[in-house]
Amino acid sequence: MTGNPEFLFMLDSIIETSKQTISVVGEIKELMLGYKRKFRSELPGIYSQDLLNNVFTYPYTKIDFVMKDLDVSRLTATSYLEKMCSVNLLRKMKVGRINFYVNDVLLKVLIR
Repeated sequence: MTGNPEFLFMLDSIIETSKQTISVVGEIKELMLGYKRKFRSELPGIYSQDLLNNVFTYPYTKIDFVMKDLDVSRLTATSYLEKMCSVNLLRKMKVGRINFYVNDVLLKVLIR
């Protein structure tokens, strides 16, 4: 195929970016499935798809995010996140007076 070299370069770049995005999405899907299995087996009393989605929406979450997304009290949201930390699904990180709950495996996939 002959044509404008800049245009062909742009198309190649789009193709490569698309392949990388598909790969990242596949990795995140596999991570979510692994989390779901561990979550269901080790914390069946608090497992919910909404909570799983919350910890995969961003590489970190906060108590306020869980309260809003799941429509639960501060005490319940805190309990959920602390329990997830206790089985190494999340890592608690305090910044100032705010606790962040980091999904390290998701973060690792996103920053590569």
